[in-house]
Amino acid sequence: QVQLVESGGGLVQAGGSLRLSCAASGTMFSFAAMSWYRQAPGKQRELVARITSGYRTNYADSVLGRFTITRDNAQKTVYLQMNSLKPEDTAVYYCNAYLASRDYWGQGTQVTVSS
Repeated sequence: QVQLVESGGGLVQAGGSLRLSCAASGTMFSFAAMSWYRQAPGKQRELVARITSGYRTNYADSVLGRFTITRDNAQKTVYLQMNSLKPEDTAVYYCNAYLASRDYWGQGTQVTVSS
C-alpha cells in the first residue's frame, strides 16, 4: 500500500516558479515509477512528467524545458520544479505511483498561474 501527499501548490504570476512535492509512505518507494499528472477544468487528466525507478525521465511536450522531475528515495519524495509558468499550466496537479501493476494517487494540489 502506498499513500501519497502532495504539497507546494499555490497562486503565482506568469513567468514565476513553483516546486511541488509528493511524500510517499511505504517501503517500496524506490521501486515505483513516479509521475505528475494534471487536470484543468473541463479537460482530461494528462501526464506531465514521469521518473522511473532507474531515474529515466520523460515529459509532456508542453512542459519540456520548463519543468523538471526529480526523486529522493531516501526521503521517499518526488518533486516537480516548474519554471516559466504560463496561465495554461493552471490545473490540479496529482502525484502518481505505479508499483506492482497498481496505480496510487494523491489528493491533488491546485496550481493557479495568473496572467
